Amino acid sequence: MKKNIILKVVFSFLFYLTFNLGMNAQLFSKGDRVINLGIGVPSYLGGNGYETKLPLISGSFDYGLFDGLLEEKAAIGVGGYLGYTANRFKYAGNQGYDFSYLIIGPRASFHYNFVDKLDTYAGLLLGCNIVSSSSYGNPGPKPDNGSRLIPALYFGGRYFLTDNIAGFAEIGFGISLIDVGVSFKF
Repeated sequence: MKKNIILKVVFSFLFYLTFNLGMNAQLFSKGDRVINLGIGVPSYLGGNGYETKLPLISGSFDYGLFDGLLEEKAAIGVGGYLGYTANRFKYAGNQGYDFSYLIIGPRASFHYNFVDKLDTYAGLLLGCNIVSSSSYGNPGPKPDNGSRLIPALYFGGRYFLTDNIAGFAEIGFGISLIDVGVSFKF
């Protein structure tokens, strides 16, 4: 239920911005460097019965590789992603497992400016999920850490409050459903 409400709010906000703000010059261009620092909820890592100990904390970097595409409104960026989250699987009593996930990998994005101050983009991340686990109590054998590659598709937007600072939101499939935070362009 909470997921549906959050998605409706994000989509309503993006819809409002798309139709109520004027057009602008390209916000993300060749040579631009942007750092995103965010928090993601909920995490896709874990599963049913898992309790979040730490929400996904992420940092990503975007470098403008090409610009001037599609009538000077589009650009292509490349960069990297680093994220960390932790959760717990608890059995009856005081026993279970703690898991931590470190996600690192390259990402690529396509940016298109629909409206003033809003850099919208979509992209693909190929992350390596490095999993570690520990047990507490006496739950039995330690589970396999299960490190693996995670391809993730994401859609997002950065709303620039100043020329160099923006709030961002990303909706993704692969690591977390929604990632929100602040962006710094330099």
